[in-house]
Amino acid sequence: MRKYLVTFNKTVPDDTGHDHRVVQRQMVVTARSEISAAYAAKATFQKVAGVIDWRLRADTCEVVECPELAA
Repeated sequence: MRKYLVTFNKTVPDDTGHDHRVVQRQMVVTARSEISAAYAAKATFQKVAGVIDWRLRADTCEVVECPELAA
């Protein structure tokens, strides 16, 4: 099993109209693949945030393998 860092971001405009990406949540997920890690992280995010769809709180979900976190 591999470890992945999953980051959820929301794009929000500032008072000058420029968009900024704001991290909503990051988590480390142990999974067999990047796709499995994304599914697990999305399910966890939905549960923690109390929403039925993660996209209500974030615009993007990025998955990066973290070999330095491997046990």
